[in-house]
Amino acid sequence: MRTLLVLIGVVALVFLAALLLGFVKFDQTQTAQLPRLEGGQAPKFDADVAKVSVGTENKTVEVPDIDVQKPGDTKR
Repeated sequence: MRTLLVLIGVVALVFLAALLLGFVKFDQTQTAQLPRLEGGQAPKFDADVAKVSVGTENKTVEVPDIDVQKPGDTKR
């Protein structure tokens, strides 16, 4: 039970940090209305979240040659 509460707390902190840093932004586009005789209206929101692009790139990396010698081995 404690683990679940800690997990919920961590998720809430990450979400709050995303809101404060501007990664997530909510704008209300339609207000809510209570039903009079029937009907009503739920609020509508636009969510603007950060876009992350991930790609790959092929590169050739030079790797140095390493010689390993055992103690007592005098070959070079």
